[in-house]
This record gives sequence, structure tokens and C-alpha cells, in this order.
Amino acid sequence: MKVSLGAKPMAYPTPAWVIATYDKDNKPNVMTAAWGGICCSKPPCLTVSLRSATFSHAALVERKAFTVNIPTKNQIAQADYFGMASGRDYDKLAAAGMTTSPAGSVDAPLVNEIPLNIECKIVGIHELGLHTQFIGEIMDIQADDSILTEGKPDMAKLEPVVFCPEIRTYHALGEFLGRAFSVGKMYL
Repeated sequence: MKVSLGAKPMAYPTPAWVIATYDKDNKPNVMTAAWGGICCSKPPCLTVSLRSATFSHAALVERKAFTVNIPTKNQIAQADYFGMASGRDYDKLAAAGMTTSPAGSVDAPLVNEIPLNIECKIVGIHELGLHTQFIGEIMDIQADDSILTEGKPDMAKLEPVVFCPEIRTYHALGEFLGRAFSVGKMYL
């Protein structure tokens, strides 16, 4: 028997992404966001939704660019901190012992210690209610060679994390289950 849980933001799981921007004084800032995902293949785009009250929101509107930095399971303490503290009050990167460098194709920083960085230029902004949805066209992806297998990101090496919003917990991605467009062939 199924039980109704009501209307909630419960599309499990959500990403645990570190969004990086420059503030109005050109200082790098980061925040953790869980409302996001791929939204288009051609051109490649992703979306991230932020509350207007966040310090990063104004930077995204002003700079029209951001990076998505995908932390590993060993960086979950830093990622959690980035979602708890405000860049208005803290230099979160310094406190977490992380550094940035300029992205190559957009006006936003890359978090150097995070092994997978996605450079995005904002191509759409939608006010949705409590959140503003930013659509970012992916201009480039930077990957540390330590997480690559045959030139592609390897999830087993990256060890990304996900967030479960209803119970506010982080989880490592699970085991390999099979190749897409292969495991379902038995039903064709």
C-alpha cells in the first residue's frame, strides 16, 4: 500500500553541488546548492535554483556566470559548511582551506581542490516562488586527471555525494549496476 506524503521537494536524490561566483568586489564566494540538474543536451545546459536571500544570488544575477564544483565524499564537511555559512559574513574558502582560480571561459572561479568543475554562462533566469532558477549553458568542464578513466569522469574515482532533502542527509553514490541502454535490452 502506498501512503500520500503531500507536495514536497522530494525528488530523491538531489546533487550536493558547490556553486562558485565572484561577488561585487571580485572576491570568490561559494555556496552549496541541492536544487539542480541537467536540463538540456544541445546546447548542454544545467539548472540551479537559489533563494534570493543568499549572498550568491546577487552575484549570479550581476555576473551572469557561475561554476558547479562537484565535491567528493571526502569533501562533504567543507560542502556542508559552504551551505551553512554566508559569504556576507565569512571567507568560507579560507576557513575550509580551499583556493580558487579563474575559470577559462566564464566570469567565475573554479574551486581548485574539487576535482570536477563545470563552467556555466547564464542563459535564462526564472522566478519560481521562493527560488530563482538559473539556467547555465555549459561552456567547459575541468576535470582533475585523477578522476578520469579513458578521458572521461569515472564516478568510482570521483565519489560524488548526493543530498536527501526531507531527512537532510548526505550519501555517497552506490554500486555500479550496469551500462545504460544495455541492462534493459531483455525487454526489447
